[in-house]
Amino acid sequence: MTTTTFKPKISWTCKNTWKKASYNTSWCLLGCAIGDLGTIAFFQYTGIPWPPLLIFSLAIINGLITSIILETIILCRQMSFADALKTSLGMSLISMISMEISMNLVDYILVGEAKLVFWVVPLMLLAGFITPLPYNYWRLKALGKSCH
Repeated sequence: MTTTTFKPKISWTCKNTWKKASYNTSWCLLGCAIGDLGTIAFFQYTGIPWPPLLIFSLAIINGLITSIILETIILCRQMSFADALKTSLGMSLISMISMEISMNLVDYILVGEAKLVFWVVPLMLLAGFITPLPYNYWRLKALGKSCH
């Protein structure tokens, strides 16, 4: 005999949860964008001839690292360094990786290479914000999990 657990439906209309999810996503985006855009800019300005896929891969890794560093610094105001680092490392990698991939896909689709041009950066950031936002909302509603 199997038992099933009733899981209530999630309401997607809670303004407070959307606000909190948007706030969390914005901080994550800032951290990810620093490492991601910084890496792309480095390769663009130094002229190091790496293939776009390798540049984007390194940009994703650097974006994850800078996001974790930024979150740790922010959380140190609320808790000890060890707890802040543990919380930062426990953030949703699904959210951060989806953010990074969407930003780099926008760059690649619109520019055709790992290159920053003034008009593509806002579109990259918009994609990086919108892509993980529903997942971050769901994590808050269904699991009660937030990085702040």
